[in-house]
Amino acid sequence: MNKMLTSALVVGAGMAAYNYMQKNDMMDRRQMKRLQKKITKAIF
Repeated sequence: MNKMLTSALVVGAGMAAYNYMQKNDMMDRRQMKRLQKKITKAIF
């Protein structure tokens, strides 16, 4: 239960950060993909 809650928080934070960076266009696509991989690795 606790682990599920933690992963849900991680997903939420990751999505928020991802959307924020997409809006501000701070990163290029390669870094974006690397960040996405890191987030999914942290979850699974």
